[in-house]
Amino acid sequence: MTKYEKAIVLWQQKNVTTDAELSEVLSSHSISFAYHSGKIENDNVTYHDTREIFEHDGVTSYTGDLRTLFEIRNSKDAYEFFLTAFHEKRSLDEAFVKELQRLLTQNTYDTRRWQLGERPGEYKHHDFVTGKEEVGAAPEDVQEELSELLAELIDISERNALTAAAYFHAKFENIHLFADGNGRTGRLAMNYFLVIHNHPPITIHEEDRKDYYAALEAWDSEQNLDMLRDFLRNQTEKTWEKQIARAGKRIQ
Repeated sequence: MTKYEKAIVLWQQKNVTTDAELSEVLSSHSISFAYHSGKIENDNVTYHDTREIFEHDGVTSYTGDLRTLFEIRNSKDAYEFFLTAFHEKRSLDEAFVKELQRLLTQNTYDTRRWQLGERPGEYKHHDFVTGKEEVGAAPEDVQEELSELLAELIDISERNALTAAAYFHAKFENIHLFADGNGRTGRLAMNYFLVIHNHPPITIHEEDRKDYYAALEAWDSEQNLDMLRDFLRNQTEKTWEKQIARAGKRIQ
């Protein structure tokens, strides 16, 4: 049995059905996920500050910029929304995605975006560079493209959850729905999809961002999903390696 398969077995043995159970299982992972997801796009995010906000709802002796502080605080709000949505058995739909992005980006849009009329929780009104040669979908096409993507995820089996999650994430980032926060929103939305399909959520580690971006670029340029799927499989193993090691021979 591979480490990835062991991670799946461990998660499914927990039989998580309530938000309280999910919160318990993700206790330390929620901080790690928020830290790494934020750090991928903002080098000023620190694990210490993230832990302080998640555990104490504030920081002491903070000397960083306010935007970073808001981003970390927003990640906690988004995580609480994640848990509530799981409790309510919400589907991954348009309203969910827009609310997730609003929570992650409130009070963080820069002056240029604000002056252009961009607002948290709203689809972009202008084009923004997303990759080497990409600007994403045209603003007027965003809603339709997201609707088509979400429709493709209906009736996905647990067995195919990782492949579907990779496809969702690649397409989501390629569409680039919002003026800001697409990466953080996409990663958290992908984890919600995984959890509601009885698959362990994944922390994409900031030290692996080059491989992560390369995998996303492979989809943008070649519609090659293999790189991202394999990357997510490896990140699943890395996310849950301590639990796998503790389980030892129980799941061999």
